[in-house]
Amino acid sequence: MYPMGNHTEVTEFILVGPTNVPELQIPLFILFTVIYLFTLVGNLGIIGLILLDSRLHTPMYLFLSNLSLMGFVNSSAVTPKVMNGFLVRDNVISYNARAIQMFFFVGFATVENFLLASMAYDRYEAVCRPLHYTTTMTTSVHRCLIIGSYVCGFLNACIQVRDIFTD
Repeated sequence: MYPMGNHTEVTEFILVGPTNVPELQIPLFILFTVIYLFTLVGNLGIIGLILLDSRLHTPMYLFLSNLSLMGFVNSSAVTPKVMNGFLVRDNVISYNARAIQMFFFVGFATVENFLLASMAYDRYEAVCRPLHYTTTMTTSVHRCLIIGSYVCGFLNACIQVRDIFTD
């Protein structure tokens, strides 16, 4: 005897946008494009300025450039598909594409949170223990905090996506 249960297989998702009114699709596309471009230019500008100015090659700015990178890639994980839906009115995304999209979105968002926690710890050490800062927060410690943020963020994304998209 077979156990009773729902064995429906999901092959695609239908993305529901802010509105289905055809007259608002183009203005919403333009609005999202402008916001998206400001986000990309702002984050890439911060990264570029930090790379170009040698005075900004300090741990705090290293954290900020990684945080800007996360803002850049996190906004790029979902926004292009949403904007495509406004223009083409193609609101369907395959099961695998949605899993990949969610993996990157969760991964980048989690990395961002771990980077913020690492930055908070760095500032705590700088403010509360200024005489010990250079000995406790070495370049290798900063690199470990940044690499650890990426590893933990994507490990979390693997676990979350696996739990959501598997039986």
